[in-house]
Amino acid sequence: MKKPLRALVIEDSEFDALLLVNLLRQGGYDVLWKRVQTAEGMREALAAQAWDLVFSDHQMPGFNAPAALRILQEAGHDLPFIIVSGGIGEATAVAAMKAGAHDYLMKGQLGRLVPAVERELREAANREGRRQAELSMRESELRYRLLWENSPDAVVLMNEEIEIRFANAAVEGVFGYSRVEIIGMSFLDLVPDQMSAEKPVGLCCPCETGGGSLHRHMLETLGRHKDGREVPVEIGFSDMEMDGKRWFIAFIRDITERKRAERVLRATAEQFRVAREIQQRLFPKGPPALPGFDIAGASYPAEATGGDYFDYMPMLNEGVGIVVGDVTGHGIGPALLMAETRAYLRVVGMHRESVGEVLTRANRALAEDVGQELFVTVLLARLDAAQRTLTYVNAGHPPGYVLGLQGEIKTKLRRTNIPLGMRSDTAYIEARVALEPGDTALFLTDGFEEAVDPDNTLFGVERVLEVVRTNRHRAAVEIVEALRAAVQEFARGATQQDDLTVVVVKVLD
Repeated sequence: MKKPLRALVIEDSEFDALLLVNLLRQGGYDVLWKRVQTAEGMREALAAQAWDLVFSDHQMPGFNAPAALRILQEAGHDLPFIIVSGGIGEATAVAAMKAGAHDYLMKGQLGRLVPAVERELREAANREGRRQAELSMRESELRYRLLWENSPDAVVLMNEEIEIRFANAAVEGVFGYSRVEIIGMSFLDLVPDQMSAEKPVGLCCPCETGGGSLHRHMLETLGRHKDGREVPVEIGFSDMEMDGKRWFIAFIRDITERKRAERVLRATAEQFRVAREIQQRLFPKGPPALPGFDIAGASYPAEATGGDYFDYMPMLNEGVGIVVGDVTGHGIGPALLMAETRAYLRVVGMHRESVGEVLTRANRALAEDVGQELFVTVLLARLDAAQRTLTYVNAGHPPGYVLGLQGEIKTKLRRTNIPLGMRSDTAYIEARVALEPGDTALFLTDGFEEAVDPDNTLFGVERVLEVVRTNRHRAAVEIVEALRAAVQEFARGATQQDDLTVVVVKVLD
């Protein structure tokens, strides 16, 4: 039979939420779930019923994972909180874990979703067991011992001389000593590092507070196994009064696997850095020299490796192709797909004049390599200097714009078909726009309009267009720089969550 699971999903994308739930069901869970995307909706869901765990997208319009985590903590719920994000940097991930998040997964890389859920549900049960153990200590020593016996963490009870008087069976798994061997040993024999001359550092503060109450202090240090090797451990210290005597309790967890995961995280961050450097080298070194046009473009990376892409391509009959694209998701996989897309478009574009035919042929090749979870949005335009025309195809990408001399929107380069990689038989049909002196064409990725300030307010398309209007008499490169500066000022120090990629084309007199 499938295991019941009550999951609260904080996600603005219904598609992403359904994908998550389906993966859980495939993993053997009978999922009862609810999707919310606002703080109010989350509070109502928490009040309406009990949940087993919470999934949260990291960044949504008007809401984010850190805010959701605070709401959960303020409500007094100790539930596994797992971030499932399209892109999150190492610093952001570490900050979230320190704030109380239990794990994070990358959208598009959900292979360890089910193992992570199983682990966190076990951990939640363990935490609940420890809480119940601490409450029960006030009732009777017998009940304490029964609960400690069943704790998955190692538990030792010490007198004021830190001599061990009780140990549960889990101690042997952490330190290698049998329960008989460990009774009578000093706690310093197990945890020699970061200790004062007389007492473990974790016990010094509670000792000074006086008797009759239970205190807690957490410590990460190195334990010493019976065979002499070091074991990274996390220790929760408590002190209490029982039968008229003062006792200290240590709940000890082997965190070897957690430390290994932290090393993997650091190694992954280094891989992201190298991939980012390689990715940046693929961008154009400068704009093409096209008579009658002033062209500039730039891509400003976020913390994580992304899939933004822009390029200038030579095409048949002296045409110049301008490409702005975005691979869904962040990480090494999307970065590789971006490089592959660039290669296909360049190879096909060199031998074609029609942008529709270029995307049709490139899509046919990409669809064979791309899985169901990834796709590429692309706005490809061909500039004809002699005829002053712009022929374009928008494959699922945010719209581009052609602004007139007075800043008015003359043409919106709307989506004309689905993104690349979704269906191999898609035929992309191009559209043509006449250009006039004073026109400004704008191509960009969604990082600009989806940039947020500390209050989670979106920068939005209207602010983007207003920046271009205000600077329309300046050079193309200055418009690009003004757009980035406007987003940075708007964000007021908030972390950039997505790449910012833009190309500006001005039609000269």
